[in-house]
Amino acid sequence: MKILFLGDVMGRAGRDAVMTRLPGLRDAWQLDFVVVNGENATAGHGLSADHARDLLAAGADCITLGDHAFDQRDMLSFIDSEPRIIRPINFAKAAPGKGVRVFETADGRRILVAQVLGQVFMKRPFDDPFSAIEPVLRNYPRGGQIHAMLVDMHCEATSEKMAMGHWCDGRASVVVGTHTHVPTADAMVLPGGTAYQSDAGMCGDYHSVIGMDKEEPMRRFITGMSKGRFTPASGEATLSGLYVETDDATGRAVRVEMVRNGGRLAQAAP
Repeated sequence: MKILFLGDVMGRAGRDAVMTRLPGLRDAWQLDFVVVNGENATAGHGLSADHARDLLAAGADCITLGDHAFDQRDMLSFIDSEPRIIRPINFAKAAPGKGVRVFETADGRRILVAQVLGQVFMKRPFDDPFSAIEPVLRNYPRGGQIHAMLVDMHCEATSEKMAMGHWCDGRASVVVGTHTHVPTADAMVLPGGTAYQSDAGMCGDYHSVIGMDKEEPMRRFITGMSKGRFTPASGEATLSGLYVETDDATGRAVRVEMVRNGGRLAQAAP
């Protein structure tokens, strides 16, 4: 199975890049399944129903969220009517939506997508991500009921993401980090056949401070005072993510490549 994961979509620049380029990448790379993290797609704060529809129409088969899952109020109701959107499995127990789902590709293969939130340096005390994902790993062995499994580990600390990668090694097909908006250079296949990257980066304008127009963040760092709201940078976006090929019989990752398409970053493609 050929899988593309795209990191956090940041504002209009990120949305436009996904909508413009993803259809062509699906065809050129003959992708079977595409997962997009969309939790910053609406003005950098959450995901609206309209913008979710845009990402799905562009070719996303699944959208993951994160700690900003419900910053846009309409997502509270929309997520229950759109099963292709999943929020973190260890979010508040009363939260709408689901944190894991099995999807079927056009040719009948099955892929499970799950998302978990980390705890280290996060502003809210989310439930333990390791115990949250364990039943999923145990109940859906790769190469059995499912052909592949992807876990989006949404958190600040690279150490916690790495620990999740090793926890899932040999059981998930892919563990990829999101949230920090900076792509890490550690894409690899772990010994048990799990593709891993600490952070996929963002789909946004990198002439910025993690996707936000640089003036206000810089002012706050330098003076300790705020003058206005953070607003997403609006220059040409780089699509940042991870490309993985898996073996259908075993669910093992057999190839992993970083993706950087367009914008300011050095380009990378499978």
